[in-house]
Amino acid sequence: MEEQPPRHGRVVLVPCPFQGHLNPMLQLGAILHSQGFSITVVHTKFNSPNPSCHHEFTFQSIPDGLSPDEISSGNLVAILLALNWNCKTPFQECMTRMTQQQKPDGKVTCIIYDELMYFAEAAANHLKLSSMILCSTSVATAQSRVAIRQLKEEGCIPWQDSMSQDRVPNLHSLRFKDLPVSIFGVPDNFLDLISQMYNVRTSSAAIWNTIDCLEQSSLEQQQQRYCPIPIFPIGPLHKFAPVSSSSLLNEDTSCITWLDKQPCNSVLYISLGSLASIDETEVAEMAWGLANSWQRFLWVVRPGSIPGSEWIESLTEGFREIVGERGCIVKWAPQKEVLAHSAVGAFWSHCGWNSTLESISEGVPMICKPCFGDQRVNARYASYVWEIGLQLENKLERQEIEGAIRRLMVDSKGEEMRRKAKNLKEKVEICIKEGGSSYNNLKMLLEFMSY
Repeated sequence: MEEQPPRHGRVVLVPCPFQGHLNPMLQLGAILHSQGFSITVVHTKFNSPNPSCHHEFTFQSIPDGLSPDEISSGNLVAILLALNWNCKTPFQECMTRMTQQQKPDGKVTCIIYDELMYFAEAAANHLKLSSMILCSTSVATAQSRVAIRQLKEEGCIPWQDSMSQDRVPNLHSLRFKDLPVSIFGVPDNFLDLISQMYNVRTSSAAIWNTIDCLEQSSLEQQQQRYCPIPIFPIGPLHKFAPVSSSSLLNEDTSCITWLDKQPCNSVLYISLGSLASIDETEVAEMAWGLANSWQRFLWVVRPGSIPGSEWIESLTEGFREIVGERGCIVKWAPQKEVLAHSAVGAFWSHCGWNSTLESISEGVPMICKPCFGDQRVNARYASYVWEIGLQLENKLERQEIEGAIRRLMVDSKGEEMRRKAKNLKEKVEICIKEGGSSYNNLKMLLEFMSY
């Protein structure tokens, strides 16, 4: 890719205000900027990105109308539906001002919106602007969400315990328990959200943060469903984007200094993402499973992720004495840098799609403990389809945790997974090199956007 090409016009990005969605959208913006596009990010006041991390972008805030009660409810579906209702008019007004005031060299040529922020499409249509969707989850997740709606319409109840181990019709890699239902089950508003987010309507293209070598058959099926709208699978976006941080939390880089002192492949990295919470009992079981495994670990415990605690007050002095220098606990970590570190031998993850792609890209095998939503699909694919992970499927108990850690870090089972993870990393590297599928798809996307 050429550096500092001529300007191609202005692209407006509309990210969803959650960490797992902000990251790929801002990474896409960095890629487009490096290829000659000016970038404006129109964002909600809720979870607004830090402009200082992207000096090359213009940031524009719009009111989102969310109440403190809605934000604190933790009901992601309700929050997303409210955002789409509340932001439609402010966004259209914002875009109208932007198009009226634009300079010739900054003419808005396209709106790219997160699949969950579908309100942006109406403004694009009103102003006769091209629009594209950024899909920041896996294709398998998209297909399984559509399957949930179809199953519900057929009178099936896909979250019943009695069906949990049965395979989902037409999604044979997934069991019913792997479907990406919300923590509230499958309420009608969840089905409404699915109907809106996967209705491509008048968008001119779908950009997908996935890789042909991971989801080739699923991508082919999805392209048939979206035809004639093209799909551009250009993942992993973080491998194409210039290095930058879009974290909503402060990253503690001191853990890199600690990793520098550890032997190769000796450290288990643990992070359960930016949204999940765990109770004190689960934290205690995790802690003693880690201690009893006698393996080195870097553990991210996000402040506020343990209800009733500010941070790690519930961890006993006995645990800390046993672990000593063998463990490092931080509030948040520079994850891509951690996973690329030679000392890291495995990743205990919630299996959000960004985390899954980052782990695969570095050839790091996984312990999978999904919490909700698409994490269940990703965990199933990591453990069953790609065979690069062990999934913890039961309630967290220290004996099971200890056993899983030792199987992955010490036993031959772990060596086999590490070999498969390395092979998958090599396939990803081929995809992003010149002539690879993701490289070629990105090149075609840039040509498509320059017409």
